[in-house]
Amino acid sequence: MIIHHPLLGPRDASEFVYKGDASLINRPDWQADNAPELFHDYLYLRDNPAGEHQELWYHEQGDRSWLVVTRNTLTHDITNVELARDVAFAKQANKSGRVEKSGRGKK
Repeated sequence: MIIHHPLLGPRDASEFVYKGDASLINRPDWQADNAPELFHDYLYLRDNPAGEHQELWYHEQGDRSWLVVTRNTLTHDITNVELARDVAFAKQANKSGRVEKSGRGKK
């Protein structure tokens, strides 16, 4: 499988380590009234999706960047690759009412 790194171009998947569901970027608020329940779900409950899914990948044998890879779990087709920091900043900007930047690294 080839991952199209937004900064380095096409790279073999063997250079990366799969780190899980990209929703892990959305850490719960530790000050919320129901924080224990939110963190339990955040840490222990995982979906097993069939179809398009956003995943975290770490470029261990490269520039050590974190990527959000949008991949079809049935066909392994990759439709988008973005730097995880860009995704996190865009989500943070949306919460504050700013306009989200467009994705980088689309295949």
